[in-house]
Amino acid sequence: MIRVMIVGTGAMAHDHARAYAAMDGVELVAGVDPNAENLSQFVEEFAIPNAFSTLEDAIVWGAFDAVSNVTPDAIHYPTTMSLLATGKHVLCEKPLATNHAHAVEMADAAQTAGVVNMVNLTYRNVPALMHAAGLVAQGRIGDVRHFEASYLQSWLTQDAWGDWTRDPQWLWRLSSAHGSLGVLGDVGVHILDFATFAAGSQPATVSCRLKTFDKADGGKIGAYTLDANDSMTMQLALENGAIGVIHASRFASGHLNDLRLRLFGTKGGLDVRFEQGESRLSICEGESLKSGTWADVSFPDVVPNYTRFIEAINAGKPVVPDFSRGAMLQKVLDLAVKSDALGAQDQAV
Repeated sequence: MIRVMIVGTGAMAHDHARAYAAMDGVELVAGVDPNAENLSQFVEEFAIPNAFSTLEDAIVWGAFDAVSNVTPDAIHYPTTMSLLATGKHVLCEKPLATNHAHAVEMADAAQTAGVVNMVNLTYRNVPALMHAAGLVAQGRIGDVRHFEASYLQSWLTQDAWGDWTRDPQWLWRLSSAHGSLGVLGDVGVHILDFATFAAGSQPATVSCRLKTFDKADGGKIGAYTLDANDSMTMQLALENGAIGVIHASRFASGHLNDLRLRLFGTKGGLDVRFEQGESRLSICEGESLKSGTWADVSFPDVVPNYTRFIEAINAGKPVVPDFSRGAMLQKVLDLAVKSDALGAQDQAV
């Protein structure tokens, strides 16, 4: 029986808890959160027997094997480092840290501890993406030459997910003082992983433009200074020689939470979509290249991240995407911020 503790009991923690609760051989044993109201509701909803207001108290108790770290971005580093020091397996929400130096420390500490470590890059759960990556690795579209990718949200233009002007779970994402790296850190990390994973290559150089739009009088709502970026555009060159563009925005009216990736190779192209919660993959290859005809591709289901995390613990084997992957992605994000500050100059990864 793998005993799992969840640190941070906000909205995303419920997804973690539901996934673990549905697994055989897994027991949710504790929740941790300084917010007493959130913590109480969370442990009651999932019948979790132990609740702690501090991670220190939970570590002293110690009756857990693995942790889902669902704290705000800026808290990932100190909480995860404390857990790794006690030899616990950790699944950490993205981004792994708020800067590359901390992310590298976390990856190194996990390797030293010899524990299973994983970054919860949610869209590794998209079957179309995983199948596309396999097709690229098999050489189905030849050598990748070009790609384009987007992650589009519109919660700053409509209230389908709630009123961002009043709800702290959205306001903190707009404030650097509250640990946000804006759309770049929140969803840019996802589309960066989405594109480079499927393309089968690491970034070599990056340039970036970031934009923060005026959203309130004086740029503030209550305690939140709205200075985090709302839109980003990025150009990448990959180690395999391919070049491409990535963009993300919270002002993408008409798109609630949509991802798209197009990969173009010497023998064909792939179109990966995750739109309106549905996964889709199409290909253009062979004789169809002459007419530009695309055909849908079927694909199998994938094993979700949460399940793979537990399976890795049981097997005593590593799992991906791991903290090393998270550190690489954080390096690109850091360089993207630097590039923007220097007028979109190329930065070597």
